Amino acid sequence: MCKALVLQTDFGLSDGAVNAMNGVAFSVDSNIPIFDLTHDIPPYDIWEASYRLLQTVDYWPKETVFVSVVDPGVGSDRNSVVVKTNSNHYIVTPDNGTLTHIQHKVGIKEARFIDEKVNRLPKSGASHTFHGRDVYAYTGARLAAHVIRFEEVGPELELSSIVTLPFIEPDKQQDQISGIIDILDVRFGNLWTNISRELFLSLEVLYGEQLEVTIFNDSRKIYKNIMTYGRSFADICVGEPLVYVNSLDNIAVAINQGSFAKAYNIGTGSSWRISIRKAPKIIYS
Repeated sequence: MCKALVLQTDFGLSDGAVNAMNGVAFSVDSNIPIFDLTHDIPPYDIWEASYRLLQTVDYWPKETVFVSVVDPGVGSDRNSVVVKTNSNHYIVTPDNGTLTHIQHKVGIKEARFIDEKVNRLPKSGASHTFHGRDVYAYTGARLAAHVIRFEEVGPELELSSIVTLPFIEPDKQQDQISGIIDILDVRFGNLWTNISRELFLSLEVLYGEQLEVTIFNDSRKIYKNIMTYGRSFADICVGEPLVYVNSLDNIAVAINQGSFAKAYNIGTGSSWRISIRKAPKIIYS
C-alpha cells in the first residue's frame, strides 16, 4: 500500500509547475495519495519552509513522505537529501536549511544523499532548474510507492553536516522570557513565537493580567507596549493587542481583527526577538 505524499513549494499555483510534480508522482504509481502542504511559501524563504514542515509533520501518519522545494540554489552544488525523522517521517528536500526546525524540535535519525544516477526522472538529465519535478517529486513518489527503500535513495550522510539556519532557543532571565518571532499566522498577521506555553507560565501569569511586550529587529527596538494575556480574542475589544496560546501550544501576539505584522512591519526569523514580562505596577503617591 502506498504511503501519502505531501508537497510543499514556493511555486504558487498560477502555472503548471505543481501540476507537473503531481503528474510525475502519479506516473510512478497512480495509487499514491498526493496532498498539498502549501505552495504559497514566499519565494526563496527557506526559514518559512522549515517552519511549515514542523507545523505539519507530526499530524501525519508515520512513513508519510514530504517533499519540500524552496530552492534558491537550484543547479548549484547544494546537496539533495532524504531524511528520516525521529517521528518516522521522510522529508525529501534540498539541504539548504529547510530542515532547521525539524532538526532542532523533532530530530533526524538518518539522512541520505539522493543518487541522481538512479533517482531522477528519466530523460530529464539536461534540465538543471526544476529539481522539484525531476529529482524531489520523482524520488519522493518512488519512496511513497515502495519502488525504492530508504536505503536505496543514495549514500548515507553524516547528520552533523546537515545545513541549518541560525536558531535561537527561548530562555528565561529572572522575570522576563525571551524568544524569537518564529513565523506569522499569515492570513491574519498574528506573530507566532517559539516560546512554549510551559515556559511562559513559569512567569505565573493568569488570564486577564497585563504584560509588557517588546520586539526587536537585531538590536533595534521596533515595538513596546502593555497588553492583556487572554484565552481567546473574545477577551479583548476589536483593535486591541493580545498575548495568547496558539494552536501549537506556543505564545503568540495579535491584534483582535487586525494584522499585527502589517501594523508594525514585523518579520520573522532569528533576528526578530521578543521579550515578555509582567507589566510593572504603577504606584501613585
